[in-house]
Amino acid sequence: MERGTDAAQLFHAARAGDRVALGRAITLIESTRAEDRLKAGELVELSQPHSGTALRLGITGIPGVGKSTLIDALGRAAIHDGRRVAVLATDPSSLRSHGSILGDKTRMELLSRSEQAFIRPTASAGHLGGVARRTRETALLCAAAGFDLVLIETVGVGQSELEVDDMADLNLLLMIPGAGDELQGIKRGIMESADVIVLTKAEGAGGADHTHTRNGLKNAIAFLPARDSGRHPDVLLTDALTGKGIHELWQHVLTLHEKDVASGYFEHRRQHQNVRWMHHAIREGLLERFLQAPTSAAALATMESEVRSGTRGPFDAANRILELLRKDA
Repeated sequence: MERGTDAAQLFHAARAGDRVALGRAITLIESTRAEDRLKAGELVELSQPHSGTALRLGITGIPGVGKSTLIDALGRAAIHDGRRVAVLATDPSSLRSHGSILGDKTRMELLSRSEQAFIRPTASAGHLGGVARRTRETALLCAAAGFDLVLIETVGVGQSELEVDDMADLNLLLMIPGAGDELQGIKRGIMESADVIVLTKAEGAGGADHTHTRNGLKNAIAFLPARDSGRHPDVLLTDALTGKGIHELWQHVLTLHEKDVASGYFEHRRQHQNVRWMHHAIREGLLERFLQAPTSAAALATMESEVRSGTRGPFDAANRILELLRKDA
């Protein structure tokens, strides 16, 4: 990020519709440079009062289920309905090179052409939970910039992608028949975080399989605990390439959202998410400050060397490091 960048000026330019400014603001939020963190915090604080009404929709599912293709179709349906759509797509990063392909935008060809859409692919950079490290803050900024539907696409690595539930108002879980997780994942985890289950690629010869899978899921969902909203997820059939079921899916999402707003659950959920966000920021800040302290960094290097050589066990080493933290507190 350029030196001298004024966070307030960047924010107001993004609010006025400047896409370059919005992209630069997101880059600032994603920056790991210490000198950018205060500006990033200012951007988040400026965004908070202007982001309350946007609908944040999580999109998750295994690789190959068609997340990007469905987002392309669903985003265009929302734009046709008068919405401005931001897409935050998370791509997996290589554990060796830490690089990422960032190819989601190419799979949203029609949506990316719309002036009412903004697509931001981001590398996961090793962050667990299915989203990038600063997705929550980026969603807040996009909402403040006037995008009233924010679609948050997860990496697509499976049952561990629960972090999106802490930043979305509703979650869509995309599935296809034969993936092996219809009943394996039904007990807990990501299945319990779904507000809608979407069976994708439902056109053509696979239609019978989709119907069979939908009936099986409906029967199994009855044994799941209800969401905090009091609902169990419905199972919808879609095919994004032909448009089958996309309008119905969008209308179903709107209906759920309207019910949550009317009942007060929407605001209740946002309040709890903000508290969890605070806890996350505290943990992150404590770890960062601890690792930046010279005595802590030296002790950590010593413990790493001893664990690597086998002279000290990992749990004992961790306790020694935590003891330093308790003394500093």
